[in-house]
Parts: sequence; structure tokens; C-alpha cells
Amino acid sequence: MTFLRKAIVIGLIFVTPLSVLGGAKTEPEKTLLIIGDSLTEGYGVSKSSAYPAQLQKLFEKNNIPIKVRNAGSSGSTTASLKGRLKWHLKKKPDYVMIALGANDGLRGFPIESTEKNLSEGIKIAMENNIKVILAGMLLPMNFGNEYRAQFEGMYKSLVKQHDVIFIPFLLKGVGGVKELNLSDGIHPNEKGYSAVAKTVFEVLKGSLK
Repeated sequence: MTFLRKAIVIGLIFVTPLSVLGGAKTEPEKTLLIIGDSLTEGYGVSKSSAYPAQLQKLFEKNNIPIKVRNAGSSGSTTASLKGRLKWHLKKKPDYVMIALGANDGLRGFPIESTEKNLSEGIKIAMENNIKVILAGMLLPMNFGNEYRAQFEGMYKSLVKQHDVIFIPFLLKGVGGVKELNLSDGIHPNEKGYSAVAKTVFEVLKGSLK
């Protein structure tokens, strides 16, 4: 075998596998922005224990190339949504999860104004080609049946209007469970946030494409 033919054979042996590997495509990482209140910020626990951080770990464990950005701010109401969303749009997220409304409800704000704020935020995201996830909330029993029903119905109405991905109750299996909450009975502890992250993940794992 001549030197040239040997070189060609060796080249095929070593170059071909590299070419195959080079042709393997990996999905580009996308960004999920979560705009919320103290429940999203992770009140009372470390940032690494808040549900956005634990959701990030679940994405990584399941090889889902999504980067989670925590935009939670304690005390926030839906009135802040438009301004905050416009600010965060500068970084061009692929998805936005809106987890607001709890403070509006706890303060007894009119359902109409809360719904309007959420609707306007959803429209802004959609106008920028961002896929929207809406996280619903429920109110404690002491708020009265009528207001509680209207509050819960508000989220369902928004989902129907805008056709967004819906998480019916962010605190599913956590709200009202003493061992999963801090002493205030409102905010989850580390175990509680772990459960919240799993609830969110189960809804999103097949929806964010």
C-alpha cells in the first residue's frame, strides 16, 4: 500500500467519527422568566431553595435545555406586571410564567382590576412572541365564598381568553399543610418549595417546546 493510500485510510478512520460527532445537534438553551411575588422570590428560604431554583434542577436532571430566571419580588401585586415585564423583555426570554394575584386577593382588590392587569401583561408577552404560562392561586376560606369563587374564576377566564398554559394552583398539595410551610402559614418552607417545583415541572415538561 502506497503512502498516499495509507494516509487516506488513516484519515477515514480518524476523521469520520469526528464528522459524525460534529453533526450531532444539541438544542439551544432557552429562557423561562418567572414573574411573581414572595412565593416566587422564595421568602424565608435561601435562593437555592426557592421553587425557580429547584425547577432549574429538575430541568437539568431531565436534560431539558431551559434556563430559569427568578423575577420574584415580595409584596408585588398585578399592578406591577406591565412595568416589570417590559423591563425584563430587554433580555428576550422565550417563555414567561406569570405567578401574580395572591397579594391582590389577600388585600381584597377588585377582581376586575386584577384580571385587567394580568390580561394586559399576557398581551404584552404574546405581542413579543413569548409563550405564556399562568399560575393560578386560591384564597383562604375566610374570604367568603363569592369573592373566592370570583378570584378562582378569574384565572380560568384568562386562560380561555388567551389560550395560555395553565397551572391551576401553584401551591397544590402545599397550601394549608403545616409541615410544608413556614410559621406564618402562608409561605412554603424548603420541602414545600420542592413540591411547588414538581407541580410546575409536571405542567411544563411537555409544553415548553
